[in-house]
Amino acid sequence: MGEIEIVNTTRKWVEDVVVGYNLCPFAKRELVRNRVRFVVSDAGTEDELLHALHSELQRLEDEPEIETTLLIHPGVLQDFASYNEFLDAADGLLAYLDMEGVYQIASFHPDYQFEGTESGAAENYTNRSPFPMLHLLREASLEAAIDSYPDVDGIPQRNIELMEQLGAEKMRKTLAACFGESAPGRNGE
Repeated sequence: MGEIEIVNTTRKWVEDVVVGYNLCPFAKRELVRNRVRFVVSDAGTEDELLHALHSELQRLEDEPEIETTLLIHPGVLQDFASYNEFLDAADGLLAYLDMEGVYQIASFHPDYQFEGTESGAAENYTNRSPFPMLHLLREASLEAAIDSYPDVDGIPQRNIELMEQLGAEKMRKTLAACFGESAPGRNGE
């Protein structure tokens, strides 16, 4: 699968799952404003991915018109346990760069599994994505969005309840449908 197809698949997931099911009530505005950067890393090792992460954090610093970045890395950390362990290194990079409190890294993975859940549990689909990815968020923007949202603390529980209501099989099919033919007009940006 080429870079354009990976971006189109990820964009469809954001549109159909994240925005479509309102898992993140803040995502639609930035997607519509075209302020979400979709970037595919060709990293094949964790070190290469850390370098790509560093580059994307620097890009956010240099280009304030980019609100958030989805750093998609299909060539590394396919195993969820390894991916989960890598998150410590990603947070360590934020600390090393003195960017804690400036940026936050959210995690999405095809095999995402919350601690204490079965791998097939529907609630895991709140963080399941077509490819492993790191979501780079601006803390100040996140805090402003949270401050203006009436029940931010209820979002995780509402999402879990929605996933359970829809069921794991429906969500598996919805996620699989993101791999369909690229929709007309998608340009891979």
